[in-house]
Amino acid sequence: MNEQSSKNKKAWEFRAYEFWNKRDGSPQGKANRILENPKACLKKHKQYFDHIEGKKIANLCGSNGRKAVPLALLGAEVTVFDISEENKKYALELAKYANTSIDYIVGDIYDINLTKYGDYFDILYLEGGILHYFNDIDTFMSILYSLLKDNGVMVLSDFHPLRKCIVEDPETLTRPGYFDQELRNGDLAYKHYFDEKEQQDFPDVSVRSYTLSEIINSVITSGFKLQKFDEHRGWENENIPWEFTILAIK
Repeated sequence: MNEQSSKNKKAWEFRAYEFWNKRDGSPQGKANRILENPKACLKKHKQYFDHIEGKKIANLCGSNGRKAVPLALLGAEVTVFDISEENKKYALELAKYANTSIDYIVGDIYDINLTKYGDYFDILYLEGGILHYFNDIDTFMSILYSLLKDNGVMVLSDFHPLRKCIVEDPETLTRPGYFDQELRNGDLAYKHYFDEKEQQDFPDVSVRSYTLSEIINSVITSGFKLQKFDEHRGWENENIPWEFTILAIK
């Protein structure tokens, strides 16, 4: 595990289980809400998951299982790859209370066993802000490509790179440069859910921002066939690009 991944593992295993209970409620309560309408939990990506019964889906950086469990309830065989044992704890409890099952592998994405999982999955699903945790996007995309079967589909959704240049950082009151390629320390995503005094104890994550062209070019040069690129507003209907979704095929 490289230095960046080790740092991010330490961060994402710091009170993450407690955070998920704070934000999403207990695994049992969250499971009950998912069971009401599993497909609705996929939100803007539900269009990509029709007729997935028996499909093998890899949910990379799948966090607390909030997407993996709905996919499993829809009939898919879901494997989560994530770096945090605390995320796994919540996700497996969530699956149990939803009366379904998921596989959950804790480790560095760079270290996935491609002998076992090469050409294995029908669908890859990545969402919620992932790419900045990987300092070598080309190696990352190459691994994703290797995981898919021929004609397999990748659904990749992430923060729109322009957002960081438009939205001022509340901590530093600055806007990072769009073409900044440096590896930087950053706040753990859920740090601000805790009291100000407690926030001082939270470890930093290590992140690297990418431009839109770096992301798209990496998808293409790794071998994927880019099928669709969508831009999304924020949840409050902001008039700026907040997220994007790439649909690509092997």
